[in-house]
Amino acid sequence: MKRLFSILILISMLIPAGVLFAEEQAQPNPPVSAAEQVVPAAAAPAPAAPAEPKPDPTGANTGGAGDIIGASANAPTKEDMEKLSASEPLAAKVADVVGHNRISINIVWTLVAGFLVMFMQAGFAMVETGFTQAKNAGHTMAMNFMVYGLGMLGYWLCGFALQMGGVGGVATLGGAQVLNSEFTINLFGKDFGLFGMKGFFLSGTTYDAAVFTLFLFQMVFMDTTATIPTGSMAERWNFKSFVIYALFVGAILYPLYANWVWGGGWLATLGKNFGIGHGHVDFAGSSVVHMTGGVAALAGAIVLGPRIGKYKDGKVMAIPGHHIPMAVVGTFILAFGWFGFNAGSSLAGTDLRIGVVATNTMLASAAGAFSSMIYMWMRYGKPDISMICNGMLAGLVAITAPCAFVTAPVAVLIGLIAGILVCISVYLVDQKLKVDDPVGAVSVHGVNGAWGVLSLGLFADGTYGDGWNGVPGTVKGLFYGDASQFLAQCIGTLTNIIYVFIVAYVFFKILDKVIGLRVPAEVEIEGLDQAEVAVTAYPDFNVRSSHR
Repeated sequence: MKRLFSILILISMLIPAGVLFAEEQAQPNPPVSAAEQVVPAAAAPAPAAPAEPKPDPTGANTGGAGDIIGASANAPTKEDMEKLSASEPLAAKVADVVGHNRISINIVWTLVAGFLVMFMQAGFAMVETGFTQAKNAGHTMAMNFMVYGLGMLGYWLCGFALQMGGVGGVATLGGAQVLNSEFTINLFGKDFGLFGMKGFFLSGTTYDAAVFTLFLFQMVFMDTTATIPTGSMAERWNFKSFVIYALFVGAILYPLYANWVWGGGWLATLGKNFGIGHGHVDFAGSSVVHMTGGVAALAGAIVLGPRIGKYKDGKVMAIPGHHIPMAVVGTFILAFGWFGFNAGSSLAGTDLRIGVVATNTMLASAAGAFSSMIYMWMRYGKPDISMICNGMLAGLVAITAPCAFVTAPVAVLIGLIAGILVCISVYLVDQKLKVDDPVGAVSVHGVNGAWGVLSLGLFADGTYGDGWNGVPGTVKGLFYGDASQFLAQCIGTLTNIIYVFIVAYVFFKILDKVIGLRVPAEVEIEGLDQAEVAVTAYPDFNVRSSHR
């Protein structure tokens, strides 16, 4: 079993290595001298091939006069800059500095936002551990800790390349044009992008300052997706199968759907190809990040099965979390990091819409906490702090897609609905579907991820998003005159459910057959800490729970 486990990890590392080798072999041949060329005298000279973009590892050549264009309504045109360079060389040099500084501001903003999102991992660890039993606290913390490193390695190996390898450049970061290879298929006379083919190991032509910045920011988003199933599958998932999962989600599961929405793939081009709105729009990841994680969490929890004693004689037995204060603090950490999550997705500190994005994010979180409190109070007679936490997170998940496209009252409405949805969904998943989700991950991230992207299709007010996904005009929802945008959101949502659930379910089924997903019953009863990760979270207390 140990040998098989090692072989699987080795294969996961060798596959992208082979792809990288193929990529390097496929680079254009170096130009040959005129003496080495054999050109028939009567033949017309072939048109020169466009120059291959060159990486800029130091960033010294990233950003210039051309990057001040678009900085404001009165920005000079490209022709203006060419004339200025010819007539006023000093002014042209100043313009270069201004353009470089604009890109520098954007890169610093994107990195700082990425650092905030990375800290959300601490919030997830505290929320999930607080909502589970003390005897499994060390194991739950270990999964939340290692999903960061394992997911990152999988993403570095091939996930980033599959997601962003064909994006074609990121203007706000000064280029990244070296990410210029997308695998496409042609259907109905249109190109459908499926995955990128540049950026394996962040090596070769992608050794570039802007690309590395983009990698860091996109990686921490992937890691949020990766950690969501650790909550739904907590307290009975063995660590060796978790390791394989963490590599897989970073390398394959997340990047493919992310490419379709954020990497220039087929969902993003529904607008250009078929006139369906601006394509599937997701500003910061309600579908790409949260719904992907929530749907995968549902598939994993179904395959893994409920905890021992959760369902007994047809009745649902409550298994309360051991540390609610820890979960509350974790929720606040997540809410703080979410400002990087949402506002950072502008990839531009020079885009002043970030003030609207951050405020909408904050309002939706408060509305989600409020409505979940009122719902639980009215239905059960008392407010439930654990569901208030989930209500706040549900509001944050739901506003993540539409945060840049809606007004403040709509942000509050989206949060209010999310807070009620999460309460209803937790009840249905737990009581009716009999899916054991200790932390409510499916409801918080899956259900409200879907609500978030659909709400964008309803409420986008047309004040932002001009040219989004290459479509002229701003983004408008159904209630502001563009029914096709809501259709695009529905297509993206349905695609996520079908793709993620099928792939995740099959993956977990195969993994269960090959190395097993679940710890032995006696280990689950005793607690996973010592048996799985060789620690006891609370050694001074007897935390063993009785067999229900």
